[in-house]
Amino acid sequence: MARFAQIAFSVLAVASLSACVPTEENVTGRSNFTPGYGGIQTVLLDGDLVNFHVSMTGARDQADVEAYARCAAAQYALIRGFGFARHVRTSVAKSGGNWRGDAVYTISPSLPRGSATIDAEVAVRDCGAQGIPTI
Repeated sequence: MARFAQIAFSVLAVASLSACVPTEENVTGRSNFTPGYGGIQTVLLDGDLVNFHVSMTGARDQADVEAYARCAAAQYALIRGFGFARHVRTSVAKSGGNWRGDAVYTISPSLPRGSATIDAEVAVRDCGAQGIPTI
C-alpha cells in the first residue's frame, strides 16, 4: 500500500508541475492570434492634429485595434518628417467580427508634453517586430 501511495504522489507531483511550464500563449500572448489588417485612412484635421480610421478582423480586444492605430500614427509622423506623436483619443467599435478604430493624434518634431507620447521611430520598429503594418 505504501508503494501505491508513493506512485500516486509522484504522478500528482509531475502533473501539477507540468501546469507550471509556460506555453507559447503564456510567453508571447499571441497563440491563435491571426489578425486581418483591413487598412488605414488618414485625415489631417488641423496643422498637427491627425485622425486615423483603422479596420481589422481577428482582434482579441480593443487593445489590438488601438495598437494598429498607434502604429499608423507613428509611421505618419515619420513620413511627415516628425519624430513624435501624442495620443489624444481612440474610440473602438466591434460589429460581428469587424473591428474599427477612430483615433486622433498630434504629431510634432520634438517630444510633446503629456504622458501619452510616442517616439515614432521606436514605435514603428516595435510595430514591425510585432507584425503590425503601418501606413
